Amino acid sequence: MSRIGKKPVPLPKGVTASISGQTVNVKGPKGELSVKLVNDVDVTSDAEGVTISPRAGAERGRAMWGLSRTLVNNLVVGVTTGFQQKLEINGVGYRAAVQGKNLNLQLGFSHDVLYPIPAGITITAEKPTALTVAGIDKQLVGQVAAEIRGYRPPEPYKGKGVKYAEEHIRRKEGKKK
Repeated sequence: MSRIGKKPVPLPKGVTASISGQTVNVKGPKGELSVKLVNDVDVTSDAEGVTISPRAGAERGRAMWGLSRTLVNNLVVGVTTGFQQKLEINGVGYRAAVQGKNLNLQLGFSHDVLYPIPAGITITAEKPTALTVAGIDKQLVGQVAAEIRGYRPPEPYKGKGVKYAEEHIRRKEGKKK
């Protein structure tokens, strides 16, 4: 039994959810999102919110129960408050700047890295070494942050590179004489 799946997803004021087949559409103050759930779960909407339950006899439905509830909850949180991921850039001469619809990264290569910012994502550079990726789609925010980090992941000897703000880099000692 899924402990997460048993709880209905509450809908705050100003948020509406519509269900058509296995597709759940959520509309709120920040925008509109939708997700298509697997056929092994049932989705209903009532006064408490959106309730998800596994279909009878579907073993995969019990496995997807909690995931489906979490996906719908991420839609509700996204259209009400949104998601954000903070990145830090460490290294001499490493910096970032937002230029129109592109993110210009200087990461120690012989050239600048131009990252086109996807639709629905806002990237702000509070400092040249601190970035915030924000948006209403949790998956897209995480994907963009991972792609930016992937250009120069942090290395264990000096800690240079792009890392998540809450990430801890295990440092190595290096060569000895």
